[in-house]
Amino acid sequence: MEVEIDGIELEVRALDRAPPVPKEALDAIKGLISGKKLAKMRREVVDCPVRGKPVSFIECFSCERFIRRIRGKVTCASLGGKGNG
Repeated sequence: MEVEIDGIELEVRALDRAPPVPKEALDAIKGLISGKKLAKMRREVVDCPVRGKPVSFIECFSCERFIRRIRGKVTCASLGGKGNG
C-alpha cells in the first residue's frame, strides 16, 4: 500500500568540501547517527525552496518542513506557513 505525501522532491548533491552548518542543527543530529555517516552528510547539499539557496543536508534534516529522504531525494513541505528560515 502506497501513501501519498504532499510536498516537493529535491535532489541531494554531494560536494568535495562541506558547506558551513549551524551549530544548532549539528547538535540536534549528533547523537542520532554515527560519526562516519555524519561526515558524509556534512558534504551533502539540497537546494532549499524556503531559504532560496543551497543548504547543508543536516540543516535541511533539522528543519520542521523536512518530511523524508529516500534514495537521494528529500521530500519537503516547502512553502505555506512558518519556516526554519
